[in-house]
Amino acid sequence: MDNPETPVAKTTSTKRKVFLATTREASEVVEVFFTSERAPDLGLASVVVSIPPNHVPGQIERPKRLPPDPTTEFAVVEPTVYKSENSFISEINRELAKKPPKDRNLMLFVHGYNNTASDSILRIAQFVEDTGFNGVPVLFSWASAAKVSHYVYDLNSALAARPLLLEASGILQRTNAQGFDVFAHSMGGMLMLEAIVHAELSGKYNIGGRLGNVMLASPDIDLDVFESQLASLDPKERNFTIFVANDDKALKFSRWISGGVPRVGAAHTEALAELGVTVIDLSQVDDSSSGTHSKFAGSPEVVQVIGNSLKADNYQSGKSQLVLLEILGSSAVLTVLQ
Repeated sequence: MDNPETPVAKTTSTKRKVFLATTREASEVVEVFFTSERAPDLGLASVVVSIPPNHVPGQIERPKRLPPDPTTEFAVVEPTVYKSENSFISEINRELAKKPPKDRNLMLFVHGYNNTASDSILRIAQFVEDTGFNGVPVLFSWASAAKVSHYVYDLNSALAARPLLLEASGILQRTNAQGFDVFAHSMGGMLMLEAIVHAELSGKYNIGGRLGNVMLASPDIDLDVFESQLASLDPKERNFTIFVANDDKALKFSRWISGGVPRVGAAHTEALAELGVTVIDLSQVDDSSSGTHSKFAGSPEVVQVIGNSLKADNYQSGKSQLVLLEILGSSAVLTVLQ
């Protein structure tokens, strides 16, 4: 929502165009854009997120009231709904063409439990800004109720979104992107891995070979289910990087409500590493402005590390441990196992 007294276009704020593929119903309320209700079909849209000049890495300077002040707060403007897949693809290709060849990549971001569409739009914009990702961001926003008490609703919404996530992935495959990075948070990690397993079993996973990083932050996945999912994948396709933290309060709640089975995002690093994935332990990170469940974006140090890793494309080359440790130097904040 733009501010008529201080329009975004007249400020020195950074503008980030974010594309959306969503399973949410559209809203008639301008400020809301999409609701928590489940839509039967995939919606395609885009927005421009204005990031204020005073932005601090790891934080989201949220509006205190509407309309936001773009000189000091995040603002979401220029909402656009695409009536066809081709128009959506054409607009993504237009944005890709503005980039130098090395940056013509897409990042597919899948949010987690207890998120509104607005929450996830602000988060991906902040994450992209702070990591320095130079490609084009795409948010997959599924129909979370955005209420702590609606965990089961969110879980079922995520499961129901799997075919539409696969549909969205197929649409993105038709763009001119040189490569793809995937970042999924919390319950979004469960959704993403379910989609990956389905694609693998149907022989459609990474057909074009353009997939680079697959990163799961604080994945809210039953550890037994995770082992079963990995067993469905060829060992060569398990190039996942998992960010975990044993102090994750949200996953402690998830474990309690799920019968006491450990969640992947709070599991022992040794147990996960034995499954053939790369594990990054954020347990000792204590500078997150977004709490223990969102350290991947709330800690200035962590977002910088992720950004440097994306730029080096080191996950795809199989050198993630070495590069991450080199970036950290002697700070030894992260424990990396394989």
